[in-house]
Amino acid sequence: MENHQFIYPIFISFITALALVSISLCIAAEFKKTKKEDLRFDGKLCYLPKSVAFELGIGALICLIMGQVIGNLLICRNVFSRDDQNNSKTNKKPIITGIICFISWLSFVMAIILIGTSISMSKTQPLGEGWLDGECYIVNNGVYIISAILVFITLSTTLGPLIFKIRKKDQVQTSWQNTSTTS
Repeated sequence: MENHQFIYPIFISFITALALVSISLCIAAEFKKTKKEDLRFDGKLCYLPKSVAFELGIGALICLIMGQVIGNLLICRNVFSRDDQNNSKTNKKPIITGIICFISWLSFVMAIILIGTSISMSKTQPLGEGWLDGECYIVNNGVYIISAILVFITLSTTLGPLIFKIRKKDQVQTSWQNTSTTS
């Protein structure tokens, strides 16, 4: 039996918790973002106060980054482990894992851009300075919800290869136990 039989389930649980926290923070940020009623405009200059969505977005961003990094480190450990390379008959596993990782990183980058832009708009936009070129901007409805969906896609595609690894090990271990008990 392998020494690290509980590492994958523990890390999968941790990554799942990070994903749920990140998604929850994105949804909460959607409801706490700056609204049009908060905009103060005096002819040419505008002012928007800081929103709670700023802190919620930063928390969501931190959880997303931690989950992605930890998950991909485990995937790399899984793909490049010597045991799996010696036991594998075909070389398809790294290709499929590579495609899944590409999807994971693509949605990760999109989520980072959306959340990052949204939280920068949620900061105070001082009178006359605004967010960009002296103009005030408000985060559109649904941006944080779309970010939550991207977080879900990112971390579920990160968890997919890890869960497959656990299931495969369980099947191999079960078949090994069945053959050893019949002998």
